[in-house]
Amino acid sequence: MNNGSRDVSHADRLLYLKRADVIEASRSLDSVDVLRQVFRLHALHETLLPDEAYLGWRNREDESLRSLNMPSYLGGEFDAAGTKIINSNPSNPRRHLPRASGVTLLFDTMTARITCIMEAAYISSLRTASVSALATELCRGEKNITTIAVIGAGVLAEAHVSLFIQRFPEVRHVLMFDLLPERVQACGEHLSPLLQEHDVQLSLAESAQQAIEQADVIIPATTTTTGYIHYGWLKPGAMLVNVSLDDALPEIVFQADKVIVDDWSLVKNDPRRLIGRMYRAGQIIGPDDETALPGPGQRRIDAQIGDLVLGTRKGRERAEDIILINPFGLSIDDIGLASHIYQRALALGLGTYLEY
Repeated sequence: MNNGSRDVSHADRLLYLKRADVIEASRSLDSVDVLRQVFRLHALHETLLPDEAYLGWRNREDESLRSLNMPSYLGGEFDAAGTKIINSNPSNPRRHLPRASGVTLLFDTMTARITCIMEAAYISSLRTASVSALATELCRGEKNITTIAVIGAGVLAEAHVSLFIQRFPEVRHVLMFDLLPERVQACGEHLSPLLQEHDVQLSLAESAQQAIEQADVIIPATTTTTGYIHYGWLKPGAMLVNVSLDDALPEIVFQADKVIVDDWSLVKNDPRRLIGRMYRAGQIIGPDDETALPGPGQRRIDAQIGDLVLGTRKGRERAEDIILINPFGLSIDDIGLASHIYQRALALGLGTYLEY
């Protein structure tokens, strides 16, 4: 590691991990197992997860931009605190820039001093795909997963395909649809060595519907704010992991056999996304709401992911169950992964020390 031009005490410096360092330090990390531990602690109320700070604005070209700041603390074996700052502009790909970028900060839990700053976008995509994989594992039951549909062909799509074909060895076919077919081609080229290694075929679907109707697991990773996925597109036993949060139509929420969220309090308090909007319209009640039964035009959320980890609630109960998984995205996931990556980076001598 580069310790700078002069020696400084640990209290007077922090470690900076660029994207390449983060990727290197995460190579041997079982990200799904880490998140299983995170959700166990969360379900046991050994985490702190304040509301995120949301800053939205429009730029000179009338594009919609946002900045999210999401602090959290994990107790137990983690004893980790920090915050994730992630900014995005959905129009950035036109400028040949990633849609999202940001940093994750880790804090010393004794002094609250910042100990590490690391690139956040890679961890964010790894976290998102890992939560999807964990929820799929918890909800699959005895079901074989041979075909996956991915809607969108960006960074998140690539992260999901990469992790899923390694995590679920029975996968043989990935159907991908994007409004720009050349993005699917580029994604396939990036993933080609891994696809060949695991004997998986990636195909361009003619439409989102065509991809979804054939799939055991559906992963929409888009930027849309308008729902388009109909319940009738889902075959018996399908799992829809609603990664981008607005692709499913309300009919799926009402008709799915199970609806699983990662954290009900965050999902219901967000006014911009599907289930948060439905909650505000009086159409959704939480898994622990005292109401014995949902009223007319209402649906109860069946469980949180942490409930499934602890075994206090069930995911799949029948082979034909259609399951909607709605992972909002929790900063405890990012901080949990970042804390492991930080320790691994220290062991490998990665990163650059910066003086305060």
